This record gives sequence, structure tokens and C-alpha cells, in this order.
Amino acid sequence: MQSIPMTVRGEQLLRDELNHLKSVVRPQIVADIADAREHGDLKENAEYHAAREQQGFCEGRIQEIEAKLSTSQVIDVTKIENNGKVIFGTTVTICNVDTDEELKYRIVGDDEADIKSNLISVNSPIARGLIGKELDDTANIQTPNGAVEFEIIEVEYL
Repeated sequence: MQSIPMTVRGEQLLRDELNHLKSVVRPQIVADIADAREHGDLKENAEYHAAREQQGFCEGRIQEIEAKLSTSQVIDVTKIENNGKVIFGTTVTICNVDTDEELKYRIVGDDEADIKSNLISVNSPIARGLIGKELDDTANIQTPNGAVEFEIIEVEYL
């Protein structure tokens, strides 16, 4: 089984979601099913079927999170010496060589990725193009509009 890279924050977010599902959502669904059962005939009881469907989604998500956590490899870049190399978990500031536009991204696991928060998946084309590079290196990143050259101007281990 392949391990899933995850930041400390990513692991905590998954653990929080798992706890919420088990302690809040699951008991609520059980109560909803019990209420719906009291309404009589289960064949034509929409509330019962909706609650059972919710239960299936909830249990599926619990299993998914537990599987991810059991195979996760938590990487805390704050405990790694910053040698200027772009690795999983680092925050990278890059500059578009053609436009001088600066962009800042943190390379995270798939579950944590959120482009609006500048969190990019380790499996994204940008991250794949940056990982292994070092401060002041240039990286050619394939974008929908063709290859773009970026210079790495800062690498932070936050």
C-alpha cells in the first residue's frame, strides 16, 4: 500500500472531520432513522430512505478518512533544515520570467489542496515542476496556454 504524504495541518483537519462525523453526524443520522421508522411503512417513507442514504455517505467518508490516516506519512517541514530545495510541504515564491508576476504556493497533499488559499497538490503540474528544484533555479511549467518559465525566488520551510 502506498503512503499518502500529508502535512501536519492536513492530518489535523482529517482527524477533526473524522471526530465530527463520529461524534455529531453519525448519532444525528441514527436519531433521524429512528424518527422515520416511527412514521410507519418503510417502503414509502422518504425520510427513512433519505436518512439511510445519508448514513451510507457518512460511513463511507469515515472509512475513507480512516484509510487515508492509516496510510499517511506526515511530513513536518519545520523540523527539516532549509537548504533551499523545494520539497513536499514547502512554501515557494516563484516569479514568471516573462511577466514578472510573483506567485506564492504551499505544496500539500491532495486533500488539503485549495488553489484559492494558494495550497497546491503535490500531484499538480506546478508542484511536479517545482519539486527537486532549488532557490534561484528556473522551472518550465506546462500550463493550458503552453510552457511558462518561472524562477524560484524564495523557499520557506514553514
